[in-house]
Amino acid sequence: MKSLRYTSSPLLASRTPVWRSKFIVAMLLLAFVGLIGRAVYVQVINNAFFQRQGEVRFARTLDLPASRGRILDRNGLILASSVVAPSIWAIPEDVDKDSAKRRQLAKLLDMSVADLNAKLKDEDKNFVWLKRQVDEPVAKQIAELKIAGIYQRREYKRKYPEGAAAAHVVGFTNIENKGIEGAELSFDKALIGRAGSRRVIKDRLGRVVEEVGDEVPPVDGQDIQLSIDSKVQFFAYQKLRDAVTTHKAKSGSVVVLDSQTGEVLAMANYPSYDPGDRADLSGPQLRNRALTDTFEPGSTMKPITVGMALDAGKVTPKTLINTSPGSYQLDKFTIRDTHNYGTLTVEGVIQKSSNVGALKIAQRLTPHLMWDTYTALGYGQKPELMFPGAAIGRVRPWKSWKPVEQATMAYGYGLSASLFQMAHSYTAFAHDGEVIQATLRKVPEGTPVHGVKVFTEPTAREIRHMLQMAAGPGGTGQRAQTVGYSVGGKSGTARKQVGKGYASGKYRAWFTGMAPIDKPRIIVAVMVDEPSNGEFYGGAVAAPVFSEVVQQTLRLMGVQPDMAVKPEIVNNSNVEESF
Repeated sequence: MKSLRYTSSPLLASRTPVWRSKFIVAMLLLAFVGLIGRAVYVQVINNAFFQRQGEVRFARTLDLPASRGRILDRNGLILASSVVAPSIWAIPEDVDKDSAKRRQLAKLLDMSVADLNAKLKDEDKNFVWLKRQVDEPVAKQIAELKIAGIYQRREYKRKYPEGAAAAHVVGFTNIENKGIEGAELSFDKALIGRAGSRRVIKDRLGRVVEEVGDEVPPVDGQDIQLSIDSKVQFFAYQKLRDAVTTHKAKSGSVVVLDSQTGEVLAMANYPSYDPGDRADLSGPQLRNRALTDTFEPGSTMKPITVGMALDAGKVTPKTLINTSPGSYQLDKFTIRDTHNYGTLTVEGVIQKSSNVGALKIAQRLTPHLMWDTYTALGYGQKPELMFPGAAIGRVRPWKSWKPVEQATMAYGYGLSASLFQMAHSYTAFAHDGEVIQATLRKVPEGTPVHGVKVFTEPTAREIRHMLQMAAGPGGTGQRAQTVGYSVGGKSGTARKQVGKGYASGKYRAWFTGMAPIDKPRIIVAVMVDEPSNGEFYGGAVAAPVFSEVVQQTLRLMGVQPDMAVKPEIVNNSNVEESF
């Protein structure tokens, strides 16, 4: 074979002009210079801009969640705490499509395979929550599946050991650990702490490939110690629940106050809810009725009317009041008692709960004096309690009162208040004439307690004696008596308002009182809404709950019994009070 000679081709044999070679080399050199210049521009001259662009695309600030502070009762028992609860998330396009693994994952997440696939359907997303705040054992099992594209984030969720019993006091948080109700909301700023952070570089799959800068550690939230006694709270809730169920009532509330310090020892409502069950966190059961619901306080106002008259020198405990014939005509209105009690002493007016007697005593007072006393006791005023949704109630300005309004206010109609306000106002009788500030925080031992003087000390003692008569033999609150402790209190029954009138056959029944009567340690107020199983008077429906709560609370507080005899009940059916 002849050897190939390239020079035989006219094209290959032609000489390339020198200027063309130099031009090509020059272009290559120019390109390299341009690249070098660009590199200098990017790396040196405008480095900050491109650094920011890179950070926007790949740098992330990751939050390091702080553990929310605990809520404790007065004895240090836990009412709310945070536990680790990892949240499960995914990058849809990276998730293993193995159907067996997906079935296992769906089962652990307590969802159907269809729901899981629906969450993972959009592969254009690079982040999707599968389930927030699962239990740690579940998270561990998910990790053991080693499914590509499935990740976990460390979070916390709240646990509430006392459940429904303390739900309205403690409240709950949302899934982001922000306080929504109760103490969780009231003290949210202290409880929440401060989240930490760290800067990282992530790849396109969301994986951390490098840490940037110093980590800022989280600061956990503060613990909050409430005045609540969890044992008293649970017992009060149980007895209230039993009463609401027994009397086929719509709802009920109970408040227990330390009459020496103003601390709230218990505040329970029924129906309640489980604050740990997010499916149950809606509806009317969330209302803390003891604080948010207002109503006409009825006969519990009669001791206040008498206290004003005693201090004003208008009556003495033995002053005679003619209540015959059991009714009183005022303008176009007829005010009635349940019985014709004839002539009663002022003490007897409280014991028998006479409306006619109360209004005749009030007629000796000025509207201005009555209004001043009501407001000093907290009626128509926002409660000084760090708690969301506390109702103000209503007391109309005294200048607009008509004679009939002054008369009806004497026995608790024409104004409105919450059960908490009623209980709080009775601190004036229990604390020798002073209304003391109520609190949900534990008061350190030895802290001096100062109040606002509303009644004189002798008047407060006289009213306590009258309250003891009302809860004793012949009174309307006999069923409030308890074994070993002297008690005093006032029952009340009121028709429920509907618009501008009153509903037929619908009542609220309550009892507010204190014990032991000579030196009261606690005040207990009980309200049952719409009892419908035959009995509806406060002395029959609410007083027995008061009795049980008082006895158990005083025992838990270590208060020595002051009576050696069992309660004396004369005519057990005598629980009717005028309303």
